[in-house]
This record gives sequence, structure tokens and C-alpha cells, in this order.
Amino acid sequence: MNQVSRREFLHKLGISAAAMPFVLNLPSLGFANQAARKQRLVAIFSPNGVVPPAFWPDEEGADFKLKESLSPLEPFKDRLLTLNGVCDKVRGDGDSHMRGIGCLLTGTELFPGNIQGGSDTPAGWSSGLSIDQEIKNYLQANAATQTRFGSLEFGVMVPDRADTWTRMAYSGANKPIAPIDDPYRMFSKLYGRMKDQESLKSILDGLQSDLQKLSANINAEDRQLLDEQATFVREMERELKMASAQSVGHAVPELEPGVKGEADNMPRLSKMQIELMVNSFASDFARIATLQYTNSVGNAKMRFLGVEEGHHELSHNGDDDTKSQEKLTLINKWYAEQLAYLAKRLSETPEPGGGGSLLDNTLIVWTNELGKGNSHTLDNIPFVLVGNGLDFKMGRSLKFGEVPHNRLLLSLAHGFGHRIDRFGNPDFCGAGPLGNLT
Repeated sequence: MNQVSRREFLHKLGISAAAMPFVLNLPSLGFANQAARKQRLVAIFSPNGVVPPAFWPDEEGADFKLKESLSPLEPFKDRLLTLNGVCDKVRGDGDSHMRGIGCLLTGTELFPGNIQGGSDTPAGWSSGLSIDQEIKNYLQANAATQTRFGSLEFGVMVPDRADTWTRMAYSGANKPIAPIDDPYRMFSKLYGRMKDQESLKSILDGLQSDLQKLSANINAEDRQLLDEQATFVREMERELKMASAQSVGHAVPELEPGVKGEADNMPRLSKMQIELMVNSFASDFARIATLQYTNSVGNAKMRFLGVEEGHHELSHNGDDDTKSQEKLTLINKWYAEQLAYLAKRLSETPEPGGGGSLLDNTLIVWTNELGKGNSHTLDNIPFVLVGNGLDFKMGRSLKFGEVPHNRLLLSLAHGFGHRIDRFGNPDFCGAGPLGNLT
């Protein structure tokens, strides 16, 4: 059903356009292509590298044990891939933190610029688009895979200030995409017609009659989907009302230890953003999403974990500083818990109009701008994959011999049927997509 017939259908039922977000993914109305399998990709970013001995499995293959940092992912071990030995080979302007996040999803150099890092030359924005946007454009070009937004960019504690350290998604060269780190703003983007936070009024209040008319024109399965979505919106509105009185601090992108952002709300913000993402997938608002926690050089103080120091300043401490290594391991374990929560919510949410769960059709890629914080290495960049969205052979620990991460980016595109032979800097694409994933 095209956009014109959608409008005509709603008009004949006497339903306002404001109800559109609630009906786009109801199979019995035929608004979305239900025959072809939906595939989704989520890229999650957390900063400042990892503690390798507490992160990477020692074993290779299907018989492997998860270390402390990845232990929250144990329930999804059969749907997990750890990729050790994938390296960011992109060099050029900027320090490792800048190139780490700016080249992470783009696979290409930063432009020369006037943003000075902690070392090396100053730099600007990335000179290419990111793989999430490449795949989004591919899906949006086909009517069968088009969605309302194409992609959604979520954030948690991302600084207001726009610079190379705070952006990982790019719609093109010199075109960074700012993630939305306020759940209220994301909710408004998804559903619209929101009042300001001080006078938040339910968007459902004016849609009750419309939703009742819709309910009478759909089958029982879709009626349940509609009820679930309305229930989600009500619950999220309550969450937002509770959160509206709370001020949410931001991590400040300082290269040296300095002013710390107030991070006490990170667990709540993370949960709210994940719930919004899962609902956006169930509603087929988008099939591509990013979720960025803080920023490259993020110095959030995670007091909710009992960690008083800033994340970035801890990451600079030496390997022989046992206390710092334990705290960094705890921080990365918390990020793994967020990944596990997203996987859990996707796994328990049925695929509307199809078989299995949302996780059966979604691949989550958790990554970082550095392999290790105190060395600032761009080798062994953490890439942890969860889900069955691209039909990779999961449940394995893989080790590679310092392969360019451009090849992994190519693999993600190929998993969607987008058979490009290069992405980012072509010098790092000669061997094609990363082997041994399928």
C-alpha cells in the first residue's frame, strides 16, 4: 500500500494522520511489506578501550568461556561472536581518540581541521559516511524495505558540544549526525504532538476514538499489537513525567582530567532509550539504529557502580594499577549489561507479522574507539556481535591476524544483500568481506 492509499484509507475511516505511528506495522492493514524478512542492525558505542585480559576469551571457536567484562552476555552465548584482531588501520590527522570514533563506522580518514586533540595534528570531521547510513540508504531505496525514519540515533550522556570526539554516525563527508540523548526528545520524534516537559500531556488522549476505529478494522493479532503499543506509550509517558523534574548532566569531552559530568542518571536513561529502540523496531519505524554511550574520551563518573574517578582518567592508569583495572573492568561489565538487556528485550518481543523474535532478525554490534585505553592503540578494537539478524554463524570466539576493520564493515553491508566491494578507504578493502563469519 503506497503513501496515497494510506492517507485515503485513514481518511475513509475518519482517522487522523496522528494515528499513523500506530498503524504502519500492522500486517492486516498491508501498510508494511510482511512477506520479506525484516533485517536490523544496531551499533553500540562505549569509550576508552577495554582491559584485554578481562575482556577477550582465551579460547577460539565454539568452546569458549566469557571473561568478567562479558559475563552478563552468558544467556546469549549461543548468539554471540567475539572478534579479536580486528584493527582500525586508518591513519592521518587527529589523535587516536578522534580517529577511533570518527573512523570507526566510516572506515576513512578525518578531514584536516582545527580541533586539537591531546597529541598529533588537529583534525575535523570524517571524510565519508558511516556504514549504518550506507545500509540505511540501501534499504530506503527499495520500497519493500523502506521505513518511516530509516535509522534512529540514540544517545546516553552525549555532550551538547559538537566535535570529532562526540560523533560516530555520518550521513556523508563532513556531515556528522547528532544522536538524541534525551528520551523525551526521542519519544517526541517517534510519536509527535508532544507538549513541553512541564505540561506533558498524553498523546493518546486525543487518539482514543481513532484507535478504537482501527481496532474494529484489524485482526486479533494486530489488535494485540496495537494494544501493546498503546500500553508502551502510556508507560513511557509516565516515565518521562517522573524524569522531567530531574536534571540530567552531561559528560564534558575533556582530554585531560578536569570537570566531570554528572552521570548518576545513566542507568535510567539507558533503560528508557533501549525500551524506545525496541518499540521502534516492533513498530517498524526504522531498521538501523545506533546507541552511543557518552563520547570518545568520555569522563563520566559512574558513582552508581561505586567508581568515583572519571572513566577517561582511569583508562590512562597503568596495567599494574590493580584497583584501576578492576574499576575499568566493572565499567565495561556495566556496558555489557546494557547490551544484554537490549538483547533480552529483543528476544522476548515477537516479530510482528513474522516468525521468531526481534533478536532473530537483529544484529547488535558493540564496539569502542580504542583497543586499550592507556596505550591508545587502534589494534584489537572491541567488536562483540549478538543476534541472528545477518545469519552469521554465532556462538563463537574468533581471532584474526590484525585485519582492517573495513572488512567487517563490508561484511555488515553484505549481510543485508548490499554487495559493495569497498567501503571507506579502499586500501583496506582488497581482501573483501571478513572471512569465517558465515
